[in-house]
Amino acid sequence: MVKIAILGHGVVGSGVVEVLTKNAESIRKRCGQEIEIKHILDIRDFSGLSYEDKFTKNFNDILNDPEVSVVAEVMGGITPAYEYAKASLCAGKSVVSSNKELIASKGAELLEIARENNVNLFFEASVGGGIPIIRPLHQCLAANDITEIAGILNGTTNFILTKMIHEGVAFNEVLTLAQELGYAERDPSADVDGDDACRKICILASLAFGKHIYPENIYTEGIRKITLADVEYAKEWGGVIKLIAYAAKSGNGVEMMTCPAFINSSSQLAGIEDVFNGILVRGDAIGEVVFYGKGAGKLPTASAVMGDIIDAVKLKGTSKSLHWKDSEINTVKDWKKYKTAFYMRFNNINNTTANNFIPENSKILTAQNSSNETAFITSVITETEAENLINEIEKTGAKLLNKIRVLDY
Repeated sequence: MVKIAILGHGVVGSGVVEVLTKNAESIRKRCGQEIEIKHILDIRDFSGLSYEDKFTKNFNDILNDPEVSVVAEVMGGITPAYEYAKASLCAGKSVVSSNKELIASKGAELLEIARENNVNLFFEASVGGGIPIIRPLHQCLAANDITEIAGILNGTTNFILTKMIHEGVAFNEVLTLAQELGYAERDPSADVDGDDACRKICILASLAFGKHIYPENIYTEGIRKITLADVEYAKEWGGVIKLIAYAAKSGNGVEMMTCPAFINSSSQLAGIEDVFNGILVRGDAIGEVVFYGKGAGKLPTASAVMGDIIDAVKLKGTSKSLHWKDSEINTVKDWKKYKTAFYMRFNNINNTTANNFIPENSKILTAQNSSNETAFITSVITETEAENLINEIEKTGAKLLNKIRVLDY
């Protein structure tokens, strides 16, 4: 019998208990032995539960228990999750985590500590909820040179954009609905400002490219500025607006960004709707593959956590393929030099301004709100060139209403 501990009894933690209890027999068969929860750490009281005797408020009860060989960290945040995960690894206990903030910030360090102590740090649930993506990247696709990863990595923003696209509901109204349905937190900043998706693409890029990439080095933009007019312009162009997080090899560095984007309706990512996530991986041997499913939720995330627990129990020694190195050098290239097409929408552009400044090969879109509005898609230019173009147009008295990148996914 293997004994484990769970740090946190929130949505995911209680889900892990539920999955392990419900599927105990099938898990035993797959694992080769029974898995028992010995401790659950939480500062709250949970009297009345059938397993209330397993709760503790003292982490040292877990750390100093030689019977506990695997610790599931499902608390979220950096503190005290980092301290608890590090101490567990140093004590010779494998750690399983659903915490994308922790892995995006401290992954390289914790993986090295796991290696030094011949145990494992697994984190399948940190990206994509129940969607298998971490394991495929370092095992199933190990023979590939991964050149690019892009995806819809946040279910809250995808739900909001789906409602805007199909039902014509404005951003603020859909956000309120998402909060009422439990898809968005009371403070939705991490979701709607792109931070959550940024952390997830950093984890995937670190694993795929072998060097730790920190979220603070990635240009990140959320969806607060997206309007129904922008959605309609995207439809006219032949696509939809999605929050895309991407990482692509570029010479000896990486181009990475998290931003709203026009993507063509023919894209495999365009049809991913509601709270679902989709992750596109490009490799030299496989071409393109897409991983699709629910990116969050109690049971999907708990399923991924339990999968990692089973692997931690079965694997003897440290995984050789799940690893990346820390790096003092920022390998992410200057985002101002990235090249893409842009959607731009202005007020008060007169004919003279249009003739003088809008590039000749731009695609002019039909005005959605008024005849005083002009929207167009540029040719492929750099971020700096886009900013210069906007500045020149605004000098004439026009006002930029929105700018959205056009990506090829």
